[in-house]
Amino acid sequence: MKTLFGVAFLLLVGIVGVGFYQGWFHFSTSTTDHTSSATISVDQEKIHADEQKAKDKVQGFGKEAKEKIGDRTGKVESPERRP
Repeated sequence: MKTLFGVAFLLLVGIVGVGFYQGWFHFSTSTTDHTSSATISVDQEKIHADEQKAKDKVQGFGKEAKEKIGDRTGKVESPERRP
């Protein structure tokens, strides 16, 4: 159970790190006389745009694979038998 929480925590840290790198999240602070505030904002439009780019890229890889494989799926050639 401890390992599961550790893996989940590392996954969360990885997602947050990638999010900051990609510009999905922004962190800002401000201070006044006696108060400090921190704000985290999420750019949902950027997330959806990057998600669509990733989907298009994966579909492109699939099309390339289909073109390379061509008509070979389901067809197995039997080797010639020699006496």
